[in-house]
Amino acid sequence: MWLIKTLFCGLLMLPLLSQATLIPSRESIDRFLNKLGADGKADTRKTIDWGVVPGPFYTPELGAGIGVAAVGLYRPDDRQKDTPLSSLSFTGFASSTGAFGLGYENYTFLRNDRWRFYLSGDLSRRPLHYWGEGFRAGRGQRGKQSYDSTKLSGTPHLLYRLATHTYAGVGWSLSYEGASSLQHKASGIFYHQNASRHILSSGASVLFSYDSRDFIANPSRGQVLNLAWTRYSPTLGSDDRFNAFDARYDVYHAVNATSLLAWEVYSRFTGGHVPWTMQSMLGDSQHLRGYYEGRYRDRNVLTSQLEWRKKLSWRHGVVGWIAAGNMSDRESRILKGHWLPSVGAGYRFEFKKRMNVRLDYGLGQHSSGFYFQVGEAF
Repeated sequence: MWLIKTLFCGLLMLPLLSQATLIPSRESIDRFLNKLGADGKADTRKTIDWGVVPGPFYTPELGAGIGVAAVGLYRPDDRQKDTPLSSLSFTGFASSTGAFGLGYENYTFLRNDRWRFYLSGDLSRRPLHYWGEGFRAGRGQRGKQSYDSTKLSGTPHLLYRLATHTYAGVGWSLSYEGASSLQHKASGIFYHQNASRHILSSGASVLFSYDSRDFIANPSRGQVLNLAWTRYSPTLGSDDRFNAFDARYDVYHAVNATSLLAWEVYSRFTGGHVPWTMQSMLGDSQHLRGYYEGRYRDRNVLTSQLEWRKKLSWRHGVVGWIAAGNMSDRESRILKGHWLPSVGAGYRFEFKKRMNVRLDYGLGQHSSGFYFQVGEAF
C-alpha cells in the first residue's frame, strides 16, 4: 500500500508544483493547450470542436508506451440547445512491445435526445499471451502461449426514447481476432484446446437503457442501467453460434461541490459455442484495472467497483478506487469462485469542457499497470 500512498501524495502536490518557478505557469500551459484545442471549453459554433493531448502509459499487456487522444464535442443541430453535447474521440498508441492501434468512440444525440447513436471499436496489433480458460489456467504459467494478435472490432447501437430517461433499441457486434507467430506451436494451449487461431464473431443485439446521467463521458449525478443481449450466428456472418448477455449498473452521488462517489456493478454471461476471443474477461482499463487483459477469462464474469473522485484547483483532479471481480463456467457459481481484488489511484486533467484525460495506476493480485485514456473508467 505504500505505493498507493506515494502516488496519492504525488498527485495532490501537482496543483502546488504547477505554481513553482521551475514549472511553466498555468497561463503558459493554457496558451499551449489552446493551440491544441484543449481549452477546457466547448465551442458549439464549430462543426466539431477538437482537442488533442498526448500522454504516457504502462499496462501489463502492452508495456510502456505513448498515447495520443483527440476528442471532439459538437451538436448535430444548433437549434437543440437542451440536447446533451455529442462527442467523438480517437485514441492512438504505440508501445515498447511493438504494439500499436487506434480506438474510436462516438456518442451522438439527435432530435432533442429522442434518438441516440453510439459507436465504438478499435483496430490494433499486439504481442499478447493466452493462458486458457478459467482461474486455474490464468493463475499458472505452464500453459501460457505467446502470439501476435490482430484485432478489428466495431459496435454500433441505435436507441429510441420510450419515456423519460428510458431507451430501447438494436445494435450490432462485429469482432475479428487472429493469432499469428505462435510460440510452442505443438505444445501450447492453442494446440491442446484445438482452438481456431482466426475468429470472426458477428451478432445482432437487443438493447435496453435507463440513463439519467447528466453527461455520459463524465457524469456528476444520475444513474444508468444498460442491458444488451446479443445473438451470434453463422447466418449473421459469425464463425460460431453463441449468445452473450451484458448488464451494467452505475450510480453517481455528489458528496459536495468537488467530491463524487461512483459505484458500478458489471456482468457478462455467455452460452453456446463461445470462441476463445469472445469469452468474458476479468481485467481491463474499465472494470478491473491492474490485470493483464485476457489472462483471466471464462464464460461468465461479475465485477464491482467503488470510486471516489475529487476535483482540485484549475484543471486537476484525483481519484481512488477499490474493486473485485469473479468468473465461472456456470452462472450459478459466479459468487462462489476466487475473487480478484483491485485497488488504485489516478490523476485527472480536464482538457475539454468536462472531458478528462486519465492516468490511473491499478494494483491487482501479483499484477499492476498504468492506464492513459480519455474519459472516466465508468
